Amino acid sequence: MINPYDAQDFHAKAIAEGRHRAIVGGRWDETGRAQMALLRDHGLKPHHHLLDIGAGALRLGCKAVPWLDPGHYHATDASRALLLAGHAMELDDPGRLPESHLIEDAEFAFPGLPDTITHAIAFAVFPHLPPGYLPRALTNLRRFPALETVFFTVFLAPDAEAAAGPVRQPDGVVTHALRPPYHVLAHDVAQIARACGWQALRDHRMLPRGQALYLAKPLD
Repeated sequence: MINPYDAQDFHAKAIAEGRHRAIVGGRWDETGRAQMALLRDHGLKPHHHLLDIGAGALRLGCKAVPWLDPGHYHATDASRALLLAGHAMELDDPGRLPESHLIEDAEFAFPGLPDTITHAIAFAVFPHLPPGYLPRALTNLRRFPALETVFFTVFLAPDAEAAAGPVRQPDGVVTHALRPPYHVLAHDVAQIARACGWQALRDHRMLPRGQALYLAKPLD
């Protein structure tokens, strides 16, 4: 199944039609507030440096940028045009976020980011991508020496037998093993994280769409 986000001119067309919010999954305000709440509950402070992975049109950024110290928010996405649309249309004070902090990165290589990053979040990113992207991202994030916590969400299947077919999530979304939105097993999340140098801890709060939240802490 082809990911619709990969279609030619998908982002440009959506931005031109004023749909920069809609293409990042809906529930704009609810999801942004949920992200800010979990970050603050787990110790994010204004002086920290936050990396928003798959930030889209700044659904989290429009809430995080005013709260963090100026210049302490960084964002990556497969489409820089979408990041810039959020910068232009969703920030009350765009001057708090330099455009150079908005980086196009479809490969989770994290180019051009400073070593000062202390927290990273990938919210509703990996459920839309084949399973190999999670270990790639976790491996590449190990290069940031100050990084304390990586927050990421996945859809979970309850067991291996259920994972072979479609799974209806608590919020009604149906997930799959071989096409998006993808689900994974909790055991596999823990194993992948450990292999990449992290300990993955589950936070059991209910998130939009029924996603599961994990906190990854460095093993050393």
